Amino acid sequence: MRYRDAGVDIDAGDEAVKRIKRDVRSTFGRNVLTDIGMFGGFYAFDKSGWRSPVLVSSIDGVGTKLKVAFMANRYESIGEDLVNHCVNDILVGGARPLFFLDYIACGKLDPKCVQQIVSGMAKGCRASGCALIGGETAEMPGFYQIGDYDVAGCIVGAVEKSRILVGKRIRKGDTLIGLPSSGLHTNGFSLARKVLFELADYDTEDVIPELGTTLGDALLAVHRNYFPLVHPLLGRFDIRGMSHVTGGGLVGNTSRVLPRGRSLKIDWNAWTVPPVFRLIQRLGDVPEDDMRRTFNMGVGYVLIVPPKEADAVMAALRRKKEKPVVVGEVA
Repeated sequence: MRYRDAGVDIDAGDEAVKRIKRDVRSTFGRNVLTDIGMFGGFYAFDKSGWRSPVLVSSIDGVGTKLKVAFMANRYESIGEDLVNHCVNDILVGGARPLFFLDYIACGKLDPKCVQQIVSGMAKGCRASGCALIGGETAEMPGFYQIGDYDVAGCIVGAVEKSRILVGKRIRKGDTLIGLPSSGLHTNGFSLARKVLFELADYDTEDVIPELGTTLGDALLAVHRNYFPLVHPLLGRFDIRGMSHVTGGGLVGNTSRVLPRGRSLKIDWNAWTVPPVFRLIQRLGDVPEDDMRRTFNMGVGYVLIVPPKEADAVMAALRRKKEKPVVVGEVA
């Protein structure tokens, strides 16, 4: 009996590495000192231009959105979702990304599938000026079913110590500016799948008129990367806090950056909720409160600014062809 007979194919692993090399190397800059395949990724942090840099890290996955990818047999967006989620999380603190590492686990390794996932990661990293310097692909028969994958990613970024955003300067009356999401992003998929695929008996290839596309396309829309849009604003405007709207919804996530004693006053009528959320709510008879706690409801990122800066920030965003909306204020 060989290792392959037990379900682990080393040759498939080698083939996967060959397939992803070009995409991974496309994220390298002069700070990356080692090639793909080393036991560790070496990154030379250039502190020129920094006074007192602080490293910021985060780790995350994409949840059961992977189940939709399995159903549609499409993996090109999953890797990009993962990177963008992590990038947005450290952006909340004012950081810009430096490098990213991934973990892919499966029941039976398919080199083409791994290539799609990593290609998406590389795309997300390039968009953020981030190097994909390492990763691990684990083939685990008996632990994962054949065809099942899980992915996780760890990001490391940096922010000037004097510019760390943790919400300390947020005041009552500050304006909440919401940035549109591209859909569900990577949260709420357990409820979405229960409603759309079990209760409504839809398939990923079904065209849903109110969505104007197939259900698979709507659900697998890439989690937006807010870094290229938001980071350039940090040195220009008095942005006192930010939130990435993920699990827990708009209120749950934005409340995390508020000083003690402060709360939120949200105008839920300030924007039009995208059709995919109303479809889930209608078919599942989901209470409004549960929708707001589970999904981003069309607002994926929030900037908190003093009222006197709100118009200027909104104008700057519109010049980027963005559609910001005032979603409320700090109470």
